[in-house]
Amino acid sequence: MMIQFGREICGNLEQAQQREWLVTNGIGGYGCGTVAGLLTRQYHGLLVAAMEPPACRRLRVVKLDETVQLGGKSYPLYTNRWADGTVAPRGYYYLEQFRLLGRTPVWIYACGEARLEKSLWMEWGQNTTYVRYRLLRGGRSLELSIKALVNDRSHHGGITGENWEIDPCPRGVKLSCEGGVPCYILGDRGLVMQRYNWYAGFDLARERDRGSGDYEDHLHGATLKATLDPGDSFTVAVTIDPLPDFDAAAAWKRHQAREQGLLTTWETHSPFRPKRPSPEKTPPWIQQLVLAADSFLVTRQPLYVNPGQPETTVLTGYPWFGDWGRYTMMSLPGLTLATGRPDLMRSVLTSAASYFRQGVLPNVFPDDGGPPGYNTVDASLWYIEAVRLYVKVSGDRPFLDEIYPTLVDVVEAYSRGVSPGIHLDRQDGLLHSEAQLTWMDAKVGETPITPRCGKVVEVNALWYNAIMAMTEFAKQLGQRSKPYHALGRQIQAGFQRFWHPSLGYCYDVLDGPNGDDLRLRPNQILAAYLPGPLLSLERRRRMLEVCSRSLLTSYGLRSLCPDDMDYQGHYGGNLSQRDRTYHQGTTWAWWLGIYTLAHYRVHGDSSTALSFLNPIADHLQTAGLGQISEIFDGDDPLLPRGCIAHGAAVASVLWAWRAIAQS
Repeated sequence: MMIQFGREICGNLEQAQQREWLVTNGIGGYGCGTVAGLLTRQYHGLLVAAMEPPACRRLRVVKLDETVQLGGKSYPLYTNRWADGTVAPRGYYYLEQFRLLGRTPVWIYACGEARLEKSLWMEWGQNTTYVRYRLLRGGRSLELSIKALVNDRSHHGGITGENWEIDPCPRGVKLSCEGGVPCYILGDRGLVMQRYNWYAGFDLARERDRGSGDYEDHLHGATLKATLDPGDSFTVAVTIDPLPDFDAAAAWKRHQAREQGLLTTWETHSPFRPKRPSPEKTPPWIQQLVLAADSFLVTRQPLYVNPGQPETTVLTGYPWFGDWGRYTMMSLPGLTLATGRPDLMRSVLTSAASYFRQGVLPNVFPDDGGPPGYNTVDASLWYIEAVRLYVKVSGDRPFLDEIYPTLVDVVEAYSRGVSPGIHLDRQDGLLHSEAQLTWMDAKVGETPITPRCGKVVEVNALWYNAIMAMTEFAKQLGQRSKPYHALGRQIQAGFQRFWHPSLGYCYDVLDGPNGDDLRLRPNQILAAYLPGPLLSLERRRRMLEVCSRSLLTSYGLRSLCPDDMDYQGHYGGNLSQRDRTYHQGTTWAWWLGIYTLAHYRVHGDSSTALSFLNPIADHLQTAGLGQISEIFDGDDPLLPRGCIAHGAAVASVLWAWRAIAQS
């Protein structure tokens, strides 16, 4: 897919600052910014390094401010907005084109007759960002001068260190703040000179909208200079590694080879080779999502077993999310199986097994590197669904043998009430859970906004699916399956209590402190998405029809029906205001793929089902470029909100497309 803009977008600051690029390094580090080069978030930077991969991420190098001297004229190519609202300079005036080459952002600047190209990528597995400049066209030499702006703070914001040491090093300068881990600004040729100038008052418009700190200061720590003749290139590396073997050409080749390798793997080794539509008709935006999927797969050092042996996990979203167990398991099929990488899925599932406690998989691994939190009821159930899909696709019997005891422990813990806040009602087979354990877990202070205490509809759909999966696993392994089969039948019968015949949809929660909750939410869709026959075909059709009328949008499902008195159609404001609307009408993109597959399984119409995914092709060009946003407003025009790249959203769309295409 060609994501490309000319001056109609690049020369319009309002449009260019809304479009954000993202590069990642496979260990939690990243770089992101706007097409215009303007800082708008505290998360924007060329190098946000994962100091304890994939956690403890710190902003180290903020931006490179370039100026071209050509024929006696100066062309500032950078753009800054200051605390008083002034925009100066306006380098986007010279931006002739921006495009995404795979996942690589590329800018082309017009400086008189010269055309200067700038490309940016990260070294995989290393906290290093490369920025390459090439003089594509021009009849004479130009002088390129670059100011490197640095910082050393959490990527979530906070106090900027003031005491820096800046020293020369081979090919550049070494910068360290108050005795911390140094970073390096290196050039593959030209001059790199030490500087120590503070620039105060960079305006952060997105943070002001979010109620965060709306401006900050950065240190000009180095200046780089190079002369470029037509055809020449100059590459800058910003890194926390000294790079004794700095070879820009080799780094670019490694990057290109890896991107192409991901596409080749997808095209030739995916277990979901599409039959309908045919491979040659695969929409190019799906290829873009295959590359996007790789951004969320990262390595980390294990906490409990095999120290020193990196394990693979999933980051929920960029720029601010870490590793969330629920979203990891929800995302795995789309990020790995649908992209032809089942070995990675096996690796994640195997390593995750060591983190279960009392049958519960961690909900979150904190970004500060602290101990994991276990406040979830559904992460373990999504884990079993991930195992089911992996085994179905791979036929990996040795893996099932190995992991089966862990699955037994989960079911036993849930059944005996060992798992905190979770217990089984022996009368109907349904799980009862306390508030704040489902995906709708926002709270303000200690007050839950969506306190779904009771028998939750999607939890029990997942519970039934888990028991049916255990029934099949037990049969395959020659274990006792009858107890699982009996429990499954009880759950299926008990689940019918969720159905409201006159309204044609399911209660969201049963047997809560205030009775049953009839608010229309998307959670019931899992009863049509998952394979077990929880509801009759007629009930599933009616449910989808109701949800389609009230919840379906171009980019996902609303989290609450607009007719509800608690509905909030706009997501914004400070943290408290955002949390109050997070699950009260906001559209969630990860539901789009689930709805699409549910619709296909109920109606059997692949063309109609796949059409629900089409708006994503346009969205890939409007917010996080080549990625899918976490959430959108519930109200039209459905503006993108939340993080600019959400793994579960990318995964659900990929999984739905592949599952339908191969059927």
